[in-house]
Parts: sequence; C-alpha cells; structure tokens
Amino acid sequence: MNKFDEQIIVVDRESLFSHEKNAFNGFITIEDQRALEMFETLSKYEVKRRGDMEEDPAFKQLISYCILENEHDELLVYERLSGGGEGRLHGLSSLGIGGHMNHLDGDDIEMILMENARRELAEEVGLSAIPDNDLELMGFINDDDNEVGRVHIGLVFKIKVEAAQVNVVETDTLAIQWRNKSDLLAAGSYETWSRLIIDALYTAGF
Repeated sequence: MNKFDEQIIVVDRESLFSHEKNAFNGFITIEDQRALEMFETLSKYEVKRRGDMEEDPAFKQLISYCILENEHDELLVYERLSGGGEGRLHGLSSLGIGGHMNHLDGDDIEMILMENARRELAEEVGLSAIPDNDLELMGFINDDDNEVGRVHIGLVFKIKVEAAQVNVVETDTLAIQWRNKSDLLAAGSYETWSRLIIDALYTAGF
C-alpha cells in the first residue's frame, strides 16, 4: 500500500487546542494544564487518509515519539537514512522512535496510544512485549513553524530498556547510537522536535 493511502488517526486542530487557547510551540509535560486538556480531546479522533492530511493544517496527525534510555542512562539517537519514508527528514538525527497512529478497536484512548507506540518500537528497533508501566507518557511536542510540524503533534513517551534489546530492524532506514545526555548536541543536525526536547529536558541538567 502506498504510504499516502494509509488510514491514520487525527484530531481537528480547533478541538485539540481549544480554539487556540492551548496552542503552544515546543515541549510541554503531561502535568501542564494545557496538556491535560489536550489529552481529553484525543478520544474524539477521526480516521483520515494520510495523503489528504499531509497538507491540511486543520487537522493534527497523532505521532508516537518514544525516547529510549538504557541501563547506563544513555539515550538512543538515530539518523534517518534515505530508505526511510519521510524524505523531508532524511539525514537528520532524532531522539524519538515512532510514527503515525492507526485506529484500533475499543474506546480506551490510552490503550490505543500505547499499542501504536509498541507497534512502532517493534517495527523499528525490535522491541516487543513492553509492559504498560514501562511506557511513560511525558507530554506533547508541537512545532507550527515548519511544514512538517504544522500537520503533526507528537505524544512523547519515555521507556527504559537494556541496550542489548535494541536492534535496527530496517537497516536502510535507521542508523542508531547511544549517547550521554550531556553529549547529545554532538550527534549532528537534529530534526526540530528533537531539538525542542533537548532544549526543554537535557540542556539545563537532568
């Protein structure tokens, strides 16, 4: 199937941001009142064709974005290679493993979010059977200042893993390395969401 024909879950911007009252750029934690109110809107998601949504800022595509931390307190950094699906992000480094979310049976939005995150972790880095307690929803990431960010919103999860558990499944799409938190900026050019997360969480102490 062409990636643009994928049926993905989206939330209309007006509902998500409460008619812009909760609009933000950057990273906000799940404890932020705006984030709590936004989370309540996610259960009202709609299912749309991805190709129709890529240039429609009236909707935000929900993206899982999982930060992996190993037993040495290092974070996984990966580079998107030319075999990856999003050409606008090729050659850039990232902290987040994830992707678009799909509809699942049931009305438990938290389960739907976590199952989509689990699927991406299995597909990208071979992680499977991740307990609910190991997937911590940290907050939201948003950036309306570029064409990719305007139509996406990230749900940022953090997961503790053992480094040996992580392996690149599709070696033509990702190249991975583990980095100390204090050394993240040495990894090269990051895509926007990762830069925002590094600025919010990892440059003023950890």
